[in-house]
Formats: sequence, C-alpha cells, structure tokens
Amino acid sequence: MSDRSEGTAPFPAHLVREDLRDFAGYSSARTSAPGVPASIWLNANESGEASSADPGGANRRYPDPQPPALVEAFADLWATTPGRVVVGRGSDEIIELLVRTLCRPGGDGVVVAPPTFGMYAVSARLHGVPVHEVPQVDDGVRFTVDTGALATRARETGARIVFVASPGNPTGTVVPLRDLAALVEAVADRAVVVVDEAYGEYAEQRSAVALLEEHPTLVVLRTLSKAHGVAGARIGIGLAHPDLATVLRRVQAPYPVPVPVARLGLEALAPAALEATRRRVLQTLRLRDVVVRRLREVPGVRAVYATDANFLLVRSDDPGALLHTLASAGIVVRDLRHQPGLHDALRITVGTADEMTALDTALRETTA
Repeated sequence: MSDRSEGTAPFPAHLVREDLRDFAGYSSARTSAPGVPASIWLNANESGEASSADPGGANRRYPDPQPPALVEAFADLWATTPGRVVVGRGSDEIIELLVRTLCRPGGDGVVVAPPTFGMYAVSARLHGVPVHEVPQVDDGVRFTVDTGALATRARETGARIVFVASPGNPTGTVVPLRDLAALVEAVADRAVVVVDEAYGEYAEQRSAVALLEEHPTLVVLRTLSKAHGVAGARIGIGLAHPDLATVLRRVQAPYPVPVPVARLGLEALAPAALEATRRRVLQTLRLRDVVVRRLREVPGVRAVYATDANFLLVRSDDPGALLHTLASAGIVVRDLRHQPGLHDALRITVGTADEMTALDTALRETTA
C-alpha cells in the first residue's frame, strides 16, 4: 500500500505496464502474514537451528524485503516519507526495476544522454526495450545535457523513461534544477524522468529530491556506494511517488536487502557516520582541485573537464601512453576510448591523499 500524503497528486497509472498495474508480486515469508503478532515462525521452511557459521542466528531468518529501520533512515535523510523509498541492490537494481515496470518488452523505450552511465542502456536492452540517444554538447570545457532535446526525443519515440545523470558519469556535469523541472513537466503525460544522483554529495546544487512533491513522474536515485564509502554492500535507493514505489516493490525480487547489508546501511546513515562522510567529501574536493592543476601541466593533456563529482574526465593526445605510465606505477584508471566521442579520454577518480601523491609521482614521469 502507498502512504501518499494528503494533497499529493496521483501517479499517472497509464505509465505503468498494463499487465503490472494490478500485479501483486511474490508473497514472501515476511509479507504473507502482515500484522500477525508471531513469536514462532513456521511459514518459510527455514532451518530451525542456527548455522555454525552464524551461531547467534542473526541470519537464520529471511530478511524483511524493505527493512523498516533502513527505510526510515533514508526517509529522514531526505526529509520525505517512507512510502517514497525503495531500497535495492545498488542503484543498478532500481534502474532495472524501473525499466521492467514501465516499459513493455519489445516496445516503449528509454532516452539517454551519452556519454553517460552504461547501465541505463544495458537494462533496457536486456528487456528488449529500444534505447534512444540525445548526445550531450561538448564545448571542450564541460559537457551540457540538452533537456529540451531529451523531451522532444521522448515525445517523438513514445519512450517511457528519460534517464539523466546529475552529476553525470563520466562527464561530471550537473543539470540545473530548473531544467530538470522543465523536462519533467514537458513529458509528464507520457514518461517518467529518472535523475541519477549517485555523485550528488560532491555537487553544490541541492538534490532534485526537492522537486518530488510537485512532480509525480520524477524519480531520484541515490546510493551509499560513492561518498558514503560502502560500495561493497550494494545499497541504492529510488525516491519516487508512493504509488510508483508500491509497484516497484511488488515487481522487485524477494529479499533484496540481506540482514548484514541492512545493518551496515544503518551504520552508514548514523549521525556520526554522516558527519564523517561530509568531511571526506570536503577532503576529496580539495584534492580534486590539486589534481586538476597537476593534470593540466602534463604534456599531451588537452582537456580536464569541469566536474561536480569525485572524478575527472581527461583528454590526451596519447591516452595509451598515459594509461601505460600509470599502470607501470600500479595505478588503474578508467579507459573510455571505447565510448563514442571519447576516443582519447580517461576518467580518473580522486582517491585518498596518499593515492593522489602516488598519482602525482607517476605523472611527473611524463614531464621528466
């Protein structure tokens, strides 16, 4: 059930696949007996005894599909209601859920703005859903997402989802909130706009979560994999209209959040951990400025793009040689040469102070 706030406009049901609008989903051991004050659970065929690998029995039972404490913590963090929160196995799962829920296999479609995160297209193609591209504008200093062209393309193709990463990966581009709002309004009768803010902690612009109440067809993705430093736990969330969030949970596979993962997520969202994350972000931004200046001194580096994320997009006259230099020092960066329009580009993550010192030392080899 959704917990739609009084006065919130409904989500347009026609955007959900017709065959899933009344889909109840799998009735799991933790959802099949709601409200029962149970003390003995004999409905899931679990082991009656704890494993020797887990003598305390913390993991003997199947987990709640959406752990209430974790959902509440995310809702508190984003000043929203629990009914808007869908927790998944990283943002990747939320992307897949959205494609599965909104797009008919073999029909509809998604619109993306390359160069961008590859999972949007991967998820679409795995479901037989067409992918329509509106390339970003590259002026040699920064990339710009043409939201007007995205809206036009969505309307021309009948696409059901428009994916916008802000900050973008690998571009580092932030899309202004006013442009995002205009895009959502322009396609509200036919498509959902998904704003992926995986790197949002590093950006000065406030989150698109601020637009959720006024825009039922907006979804915002966030993750604990980047600034929060728990990528190995695979925790991502979708923040959506309660009606859409309800459908996404029904479509989701059972038990998406393991017990140890939920615990780690709660620890990462505790006040002390959030304060530590803010300090790490500030340190990363300081180091990023230093690395930008250093890279611009490297022979053959033609461009270091403006970024609002924890990485840098770099164009080089000889990216292969730069890759080799760094690899010789044990440093792995992202090779982007296979992506359209990025045949000479690398992406470098801003790591720790020690890692950036090692990067600087390796770069000096190119100027020696």
